[in-house]
Amino acid sequence: MISFLYTLYFLLHPIHISVSEINYSEKDKALQITSRIFIDDLELAIRVQRNEPELDLIEPNNGLTTEKLVSEYVLKHFAVKLDGKLQKMNFLGMEREDPALICYIEIENVKKFKTIEVRNDIIMETHEDQSSIVHITYKGPVKSMRLLKSNPVGSITFEEK
Repeated sequence: MISFLYTLYFLLHPIHISVSEINYSEKDKALQITSRIFIDDLELAIRVQRNEPELDLIEPNNGLTTEKLVSEYVLKHFAVKLDGKLQKMNFLGMEREDPALICYIEIENVKKFKTIEVRNDIIMETHEDQSSIVHITYKGPVKSMRLLKSNPVGSITFEEK
């Protein structure tokens, strides 16, 4: 009976997580970033940031678009430094894959780097238990990090080959 109650609790308890993948494209000399974020959590965070409690992220009013709202929010809460230098990120677009939005971002003109630092505090202002998982593929196997509200920045150093 107790195991049933624990199972029921975990099934009903929402998970607050975003997953981002950062892949280096040798051909394009770019970091290509994909970030998956639950729509309801993202909508709540954007409502809080804009102080608009009635905002509908999927069908916004007042000349706003979902893409504009999401790109402004994501680019404010997600940043990448290569060897200590903050990188300019281009928000390429997004697509809806219920129950999430998938955001596409690119950092151009990346030749090589030794250390990558990622700050990802997406949705952390609204959920204490928010986790952000970041997978990085660069010159070898995937390396991953888990970022939390208490520590939204992480870095990985790659060995020279």
